[in-house]
Amino acid sequence: MTDTGPRTLPGDLTGHALIDRIVRVDHAGEYGAMRIYDGQLAVLGNKSEAGAAIEKMRDQEREHLDWFEAAVPRYRARPTVLHPLWHVGGFVLGAATAALGPRAAMACTVAVEEVIDEHYAKQTRQLGDTEPELVAKIEQFRAEELEHRDTGLAHEAEQAPAYPVLRAAVKGACRFAIFLSERV
Repeated sequence: MTDTGPRTLPGDLTGHALIDRIVRVDHAGEYGAMRIYDGQLAVLGNKSEAGAAIEKMRDQEREHLDWFEAAVPRYRARPTVLHPLWHVGGFVLGAATAALGPRAAMACTVAVEEVIDEHYAKQTRQLGDTEPELVAKIEQFRAEELEHRDTGLAHEAEQAPAYPVLRAAVKGACRFAIFLSERV
């Protein structure tokens, strides 16, 4: 007998509980990403080179969000009740980083996308070959999120004021948001 599924430990979620958690947190995350970009565009506008790049990334996040909005009922997943918090929090994070300048806005993107890369990679390992359509979408979106990270780096994110501190703070906030959205 060949085991092609993911390795689990006692207490790990499996089956519908795992799918429910993944769809819930990814739906919340894509919504939060849209709001971050909305906040950045509210401050920077879309006329600059950075603003045009942010608008393009936001449009791609909209496609991700649309897919997960359709996935919520399809997978019978429960959306997070923290949606209003991510509505405000994402916008504030985007606007605050953009207020520090285009490089800081891009530093925010780099930090968020690094966390999402780790997060999506973990999900594909957890799912194994149990949900091929969901895994394929997560992998597609992961590749696009890495493109966003690369866009941020190309727009001098690492030259943002206090880049290491900003990056660490945004990554910490993202990890906390993921933790909460997986559970609440």
